[in-house]
Amino acid sequence: MSDSNRLRVWSRLTWVAAAATFFLIAFGGFVRISESGLGCGDDWPLCNGQLVPDMSFATMIEFGHRLVAAGVAMLVIAVAFTAFKWGTSGDPLWTRLKRAGLVAVVLVVIQIMLGAVTVWLELPPASVILHLGTAMLLMGLLVAAALNAGSAVAGRTMKVSDAASGAAMWTAVYGFVVVLAGGLVANLDAGHACQGFPACNGSWMPADNPLMHIHWGHRLLAYVLLVWALFLPAFVKKRRPGDAGAMRAAVTVTVLVVLQVLIAAGMVSMSLPDWMRATHVALGAAVFGALVWLAWTVARPAQGRAAAGFV
Repeated sequence: MSDSNRLRVWSRLTWVAAAATFFLIAFGGFVRISESGLGCGDDWPLCNGQLVPDMSFATMIEFGHRLVAAGVAMLVIAVAFTAFKWGTSGDPLWTRLKRAGLVAVVLVVIQIMLGAVTVWLELPPASVILHLGTAMLLMGLLVAAALNAGSAVAGRTMKVSDAASGAAMWTAVYGFVVVLAGGLVANLDAGHACQGFPACNGSWMPADNPLMHIHWGHRLLAYVLLVWALFLPAFVKKRRPGDAGAMRAAVTVTVLVVLQVLIAAGMVSMSLPDWMRATHVALGAAVFGALVWLAWTVARPAQGRAAAGFV
């Protein structure tokens, strides 16, 4: 198999791992929403003291989540293993991919440990948020690694550091913070603290209780992201004219952020229906994944533009 074919296959494998991690995050949201987080009791790695437990609804959901997590772990190990097996010694691209594979394995180990601690301590909010954050980082790393492996085919091999790449990177970081803030709202059961939309209980400066402050803080962060997302396509068009890939990423981010805010408005207006809450979790992960895609693409302009000194 030629090196280009190996990169292509490795990229596809890594995309599968990233998609599985996305599903794991969405499934984890469903576990919380369905109140199935202790469906296996406080046992780990066993479930209610059994390798294969008797199935109630909560047990089935939590046990299913653990099986998906095991599948993700195996995919990540496969990603790392194939990078070291196929990677050409001394090749800078394969060196980066090997490093990404190792970091992904480390994140999976941390994720497994956090999952165990979360169960043992019976779902404390702090460990639940760390668990979510680690899964998000893993997904983002896998997305970036898959894009990196496909860079030769896509013609995006030269990294550029300029205002556009910096803005895209920090937007991804900011999006990560917004998603974690949303996870904090959900795990502290602060979803009902602010009624009405877009204001909180009819006020733009609510000050009644800590849960209201947490919910309102998340909303304010999301509003800022929404405003910036609406400008992203124009920003990318100006900074990367003619770069169709960067424009697709920017438009995708805008659409996902708008959908996320609309779902959030519907959640508040309809007293947090479960299907909307689950959709909100999945869209949050999708927004972050799209932001990583945007940051990577903007930092590596289409072939020919970086070499021309395009900024």
